[in-house]
Amino acid sequence: MPKPLSLPFDPIARADELWQQRWGPVPSMAAITSIMRAHQILLGEVDAVVKPYGLTFARYEALVLLTFSQAGELTMSKIGERLMVHPTSVTNTVDRLMAAGLVAKRPNPHDGRGTLASITEKGREVVEAATKDLMEIEFGLGAYDAEECAEIFALLRPLRVAAADFEEA
Repeated sequence: MPKPLSLPFDPIARADELWQQRWGPVPSMAAITSIMRAHQILLGEVDAVVKPYGLTFARYEALVLLTFSQAGELTMSKIGERLMVHPTSVTNTVDRLMAAGLVAKRPNPHDGRGTLASITEKGREVVEAATKDLMEIEFGLGAYDAEECAEIFALLRPLRVAAADFEEA
């Protein structure tokens, strides 16, 4: 899909000006609009890289999480907890990875109701190759240097704390 032509002005800055004229200054409106646009841009770039591997970024994240686990397997509930997604999303993600031969599922021997998802050898190969490709494009953040990436992380951290993603030490 060809890139659309660039506008001769920043549409978010223009929207902010018009917003201020109508409702007064609300810096959070321009910030959220910028964040949402950045999300679209980054997801598009990252998904374009992982798509040839039969992945979405969500599936890639699940494979990475399994790779990071000590035994290469986690319970479905632990995957949802760590990825901060609904159990239905975990099931959908793992089922698609399983259909592609990247993940296997088995009953949890420590919990008769639970299921373990484990990364397969093919899954390990795919996650390594996709990670190499994502690192080459700097996960879509090549416009920023390492210090700026750290600043972005720090700026967004209070939002994640306020959303109760984790308890700040």
